[in-house]
Amino acid sequence: MLILPSRRQVLGGLGAAGVLGLSTGAYAFVIEPRFRLVVTRYSPVLPRWTPGLRLRVAVLADFHVGEPFMPLDRIAEIVDATNALKPDLILMLGDYPASPTVTFRKVPLMEFARVVEGLRAPLGVHAILGNHDWWDDADTQAGRSDVTEAQRVLEARGIPVMENTVLRLEKDGHPFWIAGLGDQEPFVKVGNYEGRDDLPATLAQITDAAPVLLMVHEPDVFLDVPERVSLTLAGHTHGGQIRLFGYSPVIPSRKGNDFAYGHVVLKNRHMIVSGGFGVSRVPVRFGVPPEIVLLELGGAAGPGIVTPGPAVRDHGLRHG
Repeated sequence: MLILPSRRQVLGGLGAAGVLGLSTGAYAFVIEPRFRLVVTRYSPVLPRWTPGLRLRVAVLADFHVGEPFMPLDRIAEIVDATNALKPDLILMLGDYPASPTVTFRKVPLMEFARVVEGLRAPLGVHAILGNHDWWDDADTQAGRSDVTEAQRVLEARGIPVMENTVLRLEKDGHPFWIAGLGDQEPFVKVGNYEGRDDLPATLAQITDAAPVLLMVHEPDVFLDVPERVSLTLAGHTHGGQIRLFGYSPVIPSRKGNDFAYGHVVLKNRHMIVSGGFGVSRVPVRFGVPPEIVLLELGGAAGPGIVTPGPAVRDHGLRHG
């Protein structure tokens, strides 16, 4: 015998579904993008890495500063949490302003730079630019300037911006290189992107066999990165902003979910794609909370690096 639900049961079910939908929406539109912050730790075993070179690197991507989702006090929270991790080196992967579609009130980049000036690491803070640093800069898009506002304000605060350049650093007597690639999508020309990136010229500046950490904004260039590079670091995707069971329905990459988020290994080449902090196009994050990426390279993590603030996700990847 078929037993039909009563009117009360139907209304109760609809009510429960409505509450669930509202709570999920509130979480995705308010709580996760604005109030959650995690530390995602990776400990990959990398090719061409110098034995004895132990390096702790904090990677910060896609701030998209602007109210209400990324106000200055949120930036200050990220700065404090990053400093508490005591990294040797801090790398910033671009996209500092928020796009107009997710901004109720624009926050001046000069004020953003004033706050991130507080980042501290013995080997320095180094940055590259992302597509929004170009797209949301009226002067560069109109051809009135070849330098973005983001670059000017960061460098005025002592944070160098790398564009197709490299820098040789040392930790405990062991040298390594950081390389910063120019953005791949700064201009749109007749439906196609005209990039400022020059990977061959960038890597040609490396003069010895020390390990290389390559900073890029968009992960697609990883297809062209040679094995000479120990690790490529990318942002841009925000992990898709919505990510369920390891899948993101919308990814700004030709490789889709292959390059959406996390540790990618392709023919003995390694890339880590950060989920970043901010939002773009739509003001929502679900299943991919804003994150500080912490790389612990060349050795196991020491004690005392977990702060009481952000949660910690330890990927503990040990790919050879």
